[in-house]
Amino acid sequence: MAERMPAVVFQGEGRWAVEERPVPRLRNPDDVLLQVEACGICGTDLHILEVPPGHPATPGVILGHEVIGRVVEVGPAVTHLRPGDRVAIAPNLYCGVCAFCQRGLYNHCERFTTLGIFLDGGLAPYEIAPARALFPISPEMPLERAIFTEVLSTVVGGTLQARLHPGEHAVVLGCGPVGLLFLQIFRASGAGTLVAADIAPFRLSFAQRAGADLVVNPREEDLEAVVRKATGIGADVVVDAVGSLLATALRLARPGGTVVLFGMNAQARAEIAQYEITRRELRVVGSYVGRHTFPLAIQMLERGVIQPEVFVTHRLPLDRFGEGLEHLRRGEAVKVMMVLKDVLE
Repeated sequence: MAERMPAVVFQGEGRWAVEERPVPRLRNPDDVLLQVEACGICGTDLHILEVPPGHPATPGVILGHEVIGRVVEVGPAVTHLRPGDRVAIAPNLYCGVCAFCQRGLYNHCERFTTLGIFLDGGLAPYEIAPARALFPISPEMPLERAIFTEVLSTVVGGTLQARLHPGEHAVVLGCGPVGLLFLQIFRASGAGTLVAADIAPFRLSFAQRAGADLVVNPREEDLEAVVRKATGIGADVVVDAVGSLLATALRLARPGGTVVLFGMNAQARAEIAQYEITRRELRVVGSYVGRHTFPLAIQMLERGVIQPEVFVTHRLPLDRFGEGLEHLRRGEAVKVMMVLKDVLE
């Protein structure tokens, strides 16, 4: 094994670089050393690199939290994994003992941290992760499908909040990977009319492949009128997969409907009339990361219930990370996958 490796490193507000770093070594009894097969670029990565940032991160950290890898070495306390196992990483780590963890609210842990955001992640050929964060996945699963494990697990948390019943109508605002996964799950769950909205025509074409009945560019059509015509009374469920569309989501939901706020942007602000929520008895819920959703996401992917590999638009080597970012920023990509398994071979 090589002693050093290239890595995409966050250098501070809006800045990143490919740097040479030492290959990490096991330090704790429950550590696992992984050789990274691939790492997806996520909307959170885009927010981290915005100016001002839409999501915090630790300067000097190796980015990348959507990771599929193979076990290279395990610490002495690791019993459920062995070298050669293929795994997906659940990057959000919790302490298990704080007041929120003891209530089962692990995603609100007082010591909550994330690999690839606050701790070194997977935009490098090798990564260290604690054994408790690793979930075995089928070695036969295509890499283009497996790479969606982490983001799908978070979307599962959102669909559980949505409580969409078969036949009910839904609107998904934003057709990036998150929005497209919501569409796929809603369609697989027997949804009625599915409406997808985005301002990027390229992404709207993928929404149709994800199962949307109607696709709308709000810059070209009256989205509220389209939803009203399609549903009669408004949508049963509206998902904001962008992180800044609360006011729009509230207008699209029927009285008694549900609005799921999933997308995150720390800079976004919305002016709303609370009266409308109260008078129309809207159910507004936030969905953050999800709890215990990794096993269900893996089952969906392994059984082919969800087949998101059609959303991979770019497979790039590590040294073309910047190119992947620009494709995403310009709305010319859906899922960009950085392939790393051959870097040190």
